[in-house]
Amino acid sequence: MSADPIPPLKTDSPRWSDQLVSAVRRLDDLLDRLGLEPADFDSAGLPLLYNPEFPVFVPESFLDRMEPGNPHDPLLLQVLPLGAETKEVPGFLLDPLEEEAARAVPGLLHKYQGRVLMIAARSCAVNCRYCFRRNYPYQQEPSCLADWEPALDYIRSDNSIHEVILSGGDPLMLTDVRLRELHDLLSEIPHLTRLRIHTRLPIVLPSRVNAELLSLLASSRFSVVVVVHANHPREIIGDCAVGLSRLKQAGLSLLNQSVLLKGINDNIDALVELSERLVQEGVLPYYLHQLDRVKGVSHFEVLPQRGRELIRELRSRLPGYAVPRYVQERPGESAKTVIEFTEEWE
Repeated sequence: MSADPIPPLKTDSPRWSDQLVSAVRRLDDLLDRLGLEPADFDSAGLPLLYNPEFPVFVPESFLDRMEPGNPHDPLLLQVLPLGAETKEVPGFLLDPLEEEAARAVPGLLHKYQGRVLMIAARSCAVNCRYCFRRNYPYQQEPSCLADWEPALDYIRSDNSIHEVILSGGDPLMLTDVRLRELHDLLSEIPHLTRLRIHTRLPIVLPSRVNAELLSLLASSRFSVVVVVHANHPREIIGDCAVGLSRLKQAGLSLLNQSVLLKGINDNIDALVELSERLVQEGVLPYYLHQLDRVKGVSHFEVLPQRGRELIRELRSRLPGYAVPRYVQERPGESAKTVIEFTEEWE
């Protein structure tokens, strides 16, 4: 049986680039939109931080899914700068994953056998406060297509590389033209067979799933895997659900990775509902990440003991395919470390 046709895009919907321009970029504006005051967070034990080096950046679509008047809203807490970010905590580092050591050439990380990761874009459509690359030196990475030649040469010279992972920043911050140009250059390398795109845009800015993007990915010679990033079930509603559905109907493999975050999704009901909504939209729950210990994010950390408890509860309430693997990335390891069944904690 053939798949249902992809529903047409609404011609009156704002373009994703226009929505990006109109994103909220000031903490005071974010609070005003939600009917909140700094005092609301002081009384909740969540004093705010005005941080010009890593400012607020929230698209309208994601903002619209937040609950006005609620300082504990789980979507708001993902983008809200708090004073806790300035706390110095042992073990929380600028580069906890030692990515600088994995940087083969500008714009290219080679961590794992058979695949490489391209820092395809320097920016994202949302500033997540727990971001493990919040201190990454993006200014050192390629900014125009010609700058990618050393990375492409590196890939061409190694026949063992079969998969390219587009990351960033967020690779879907590239324009449709630039993304197609990069795709086509990669497509000319014969030993590449898979293209993986790690992106949060279909979640926070679903209008990015436009006709041009769908056409490119659906017609690619690569086996294309799109890995999205949602942490809470309230992210998978409205235009986000529609965007995910369109990706699925285009024949793409869809996975989701989440980060286990204190006060956001460290409870069983949130994780169960998240998996159920993802599966309903054709997205396989892939990874639940232990927080990467980057400087400034210690207030989000959930201890692995609690994470293991949550995974066991998930297994009792969901079918196996709907339970993500609980993993941690450790520098120098040949793959993600599954920590569901281990007891050690460094």
